[in-house]
Amino acid sequence: QVQLVESGGGLVQAGGSLRLSCAASGRTFSSYTMGWFRQAPGKERDFVGAVRWSGGSTYYADSVKGRFTISRDNAKNTVYLQMNSLKPEDTAVYYCAAERGGSVRSNWASYDYWGQGTQVTVSS
Repeated sequence: QVQLVESGGGLVQAGGSLRLSCAASGRTFSSYTMGWFRQAPGKERDFVGAVRWSGGSTYYADSVKGRFTISRDNAKNTVYLQMNSLKPEDTAVYYCAAERGGSVRSNWASYDYWGQGTQVTVSS
């Protein structure tokens, strides 16, 4: 059974940084794509970025490009989302997701497994 567990959310001032972690278990993820999404109250779930577990290629939404970095630790089966220069509009629940086929898709419906989410709040 695939499990994704996010951690690292919290409250931070604008301009600050946070690092989210997503610990994956229950499967060999070498062929998967791991995505990060976020959802603010009353809004749709938006693509933040993704990393191909094999090879480590990364992809980002324009809104976070240059500020957020996704990485993975194969030994720990963990994916990270380093968020710098945070803005109040980054406030949302952040979700980790896994896509079995290894494709990079920005549509949340394409992902097969989800974590429970972690709240990120950026104060102005």
